[in-house]
Amino acid sequence: MSSEGEEVGARLGRAVQGYQSAVDDYDRETARLLGVNETDLRCLEILLAVEETVPSALSAQLGLTTGSVTTMLDRLEKAGYLTRSPHPTDRRRTLVRVTPDAAQRTYALIAPFIEDSTRQVMERYTAEQLELVADFLTFSQGIQQQHVQRLRETTAPGPARSGGRQSSGPRRTGAAGSG
Repeated sequence: MSSEGEEVGARLGRAVQGYQSAVDDYDRETARLLGVNETDLRCLEILLAVEETVPSALSAQLGLTTGSVTTMLDRLEKAGYLTRSPHPTDRRRTLVRVTPDAAQRTYALIAPFIEDSTRQVMERYTAEQLELVADFLTFSQGIQQQHVQRLRETTAPGPARSGGRQSSGPRRTGAAGSG
C-alpha cells in the first residue's frame, strides 16, 4: 500500500472509531433518559425495527443467554416498554412487541437527531457520494458481523462475567473450565 493509501486508511480508521464512540455516547444518553441499560435499549431498537419477534431471536441478536433475555424482558415489561403474548400458531412460543407508549417516548428522543442529521448530510453530499457511503457502511457491517460471530465462538479466558451483555459463545464451566 502506498504512503498516501496508508494515510487515508489511518484517517478512515480514526474516523470510524470516532463515529463509533459518538454512537456509543448517544446510545448511553438515550438509555439514561429512558431509564434503561444499554442492552435494554438495544432490545428496544430491535423491536422498533421489526415490530414483533420471539425471545430466541433476541437472544441470538443480542448475544445473551435465554435466561438473561427472560430477565431483560421481565424488566422491560414491568417498566411498560414491551408486551409478551402467545404466538398465534405455536403455543410453545411467545411474541414480544414494543408498546405504543415506549415507541412514542423513544422516537421523541431520537427524531430530532434523525431529522437534523438527515438534513445536514443531504445538504453536504451528493446522491452519488451517499451511495458510496451507504455501500461502505453496508460492507463494513458485514465484516463486523463476521468478527462478532468469530468472537462469540471464542471461549473467554476465565469465568463468565456477570451483568451487562453476555456472550452466546462457548462458556467455561467449573473451576477448571471443563464440562
